[in-house]
Formats: sequence, structure tokens, C-alpha cells
Amino acid sequence: MAISVAPVIYIVIFVGVLALVEGLYLVFFGKSISLNSRVNRRLEMMEKGGNREEVLEKLRKEMQQHMKAQQIPLYSLLAEKAQKAAIAFTPQQLLLLMAGLGMVSFMGMTIATDTALPLRAAMSGAMGVGAVYFWVSSKAKKRMSLIEEQLPDAVELMVRSLRVGHPFSSAIQIVSREVADPLASEFGMIADENAYGRDMGEALKEMADRIGLQDLRFLAVAVTIQQTSGGNLAEILAGLAKVIRARFRLFRRVKAITAEAQWSGKFLSAFPIIALIAINVMDPHYYDEVMDHPYFIPACLFVAGFLAVNLMVMRKLVDIKV
Repeated sequence: MAISVAPVIYIVIFVGVLALVEGLYLVFFGKSISLNSRVNRRLEMMEKGGNREEVLEKLRKEMQQHMKAQQIPLYSLLAEKAQKAAIAFTPQQLLLLMAGLGMVSFMGMTIATDTALPLRAAMSGAMGVGAVYFWVSSKAKKRMSLIEEQLPDAVELMVRSLRVGHPFSSAIQIVSREVADPLASEFGMIADENAYGRDMGEALKEMADRIGLQDLRFLAVAVTIQQTSGGNLAEILAGLAKVIRARFRLFRRVKAITAEAQWSGKFLSAFPIIALIAINVMDPHYYDEVMDHPYFIPACLFVAGFLAVNLMVMRKLVDIKV
């Protein structure tokens, strides 16, 4: 029985392309920008000689460039996640990276497999786009998780600063110096914008809209209301910190409760594809006798449609709104 190694080669090429994306990112922008790093990037840039205005402008450009490029074809699917991840690659660089990774995948499949040219072209394009999308999505997810985890401590630090007599602008600056990235650089940008005359509530609202985190919107609304109607901001933020921490615990609890269902859904969704790959690896000619049947292609499309419906249904079943 002949065994085809082509599916294994495809998987190896895809994993290699993912590793290449991360390697290029670290080569061009350094380890300090990595989401696994706990360095305060804004302070590091200022210590290396950048003045406050230049650093602010560079960070704002990085964090806003992706949503401004939504009109670019194909990039609109990636723009929101790239903004949440604060990817330093420009939209044009990410598109070039997709094309370059597609070419690398095409060369790898040409050298290692005998796949037909149209299939190689389609798969290499899918690998280039898919690798970048998967990489950006993972970065966005990690960054959002870090911000959610850091936010309650940051709000409590602001409360302590306000209670010892610091103004709110100084409390924001203290957060930007004392906590780690990614939240430190975000609050550092707000402190710098406020120093140049921008309204604090407006800056917080823009940050909340850019990141898309509900707890940050609560913070922006609380500060804006206090600015317009007055009140004890320290007490307001203390209550907000308790709410954010309680929401964070609730989200973690829901995630733990639904973990088994989520993994079951992933397994049931992936099993037909894994089984198809395994069948083709163990017996490449398994479907040869039926491929010429007039119902073969419609049946394949029918099964693919059911798989897509299965993915959507399983995702809805475990997507619990809190």
C-alpha cells in the first residue's frame, strides 16, 4: 500500500511559514515589541533618545494605521485584529508578507510534492493569507487578554494615587510608568496627549474604541461624567475596579465551565478533515474508483457545506454572552 506524504508536507510548510512570520517580526522590530515581553516599550523608546512628541507620534501611527487601510481589498478582514494587536508592520508590509509567504509555500510544494500547478497556486495563496491571519489573530488575542488582566490593577493604582492627592493626569502618568505593556504604552499615549492639550475623557474614549474592550469604555464614561458633573473620582474608580475585577472573574469562570464543550466542538469540527487527510495518507487511491462518478463533486460540495454549518453551530453553542 503506497502512502502519500503530501498532506504532511503541507502541514510542515504551513508551520514553517508561521515561524517565518514571527522571525521576521522580531528581526525588524526587536524582542521588546513581542507580546510575550513585559517591557514598557514607550519608556524604552524615550530612554533611547526619542523625545516625547516623536514617541507619541510613532505609537499613534502604529496603533491607528490598520483601521485607516480598511478600504484595501482583502485587508479589511485583517484590519480590526491587526489594530487590536498593535502590529508594527504597516498594512502594505503585511500584504507583501502574504504574497512573499505564498511564494515561499509555492516553492516548497514545487520542490517537495508533485501537486498539480493550479492546486499548488491555490494552496500557496491560502497558506500565505492564512498564516498571516492566524499569526495576527493570536497576537490580538494575547494582547487583549493581557489588557483585561492588567486593567483592574491599573484602575486601583489610579485610585491610590488620587487618594494621596495626585490629580487624575498624574495618576495616568503613574500607571504608564509602573505597569507593564501593553497597557503602559496605551496609558502613556493618553498622558502625552493630555499634556499637549487633549481632553482626558476624549482620549480615553478613543483608546476604548480602538481596543474594543467594554471595561475601558466603562472607564472612559466614568471619567467623562465626573468631568462634567463632578463627584469623588477616587470612589467612582474604586467601585469601577471592583466591577471590572468581578467581570474578569466571571469571564474566567465561564471559560472554565465551557472549556470541555469548546474542545469537544473543536474536535468534532476537525475530525472529518483529519480523517480525510489520514485516509489520503494511508491510501492515496482510496477515492479513485468513485472520482469519475457524476455525483462525486456534488457530494463533496454537500459535505463541505455541512462542515461549514457544523462549524457555525458548534461555535454558537459555546459562545456564551455574559
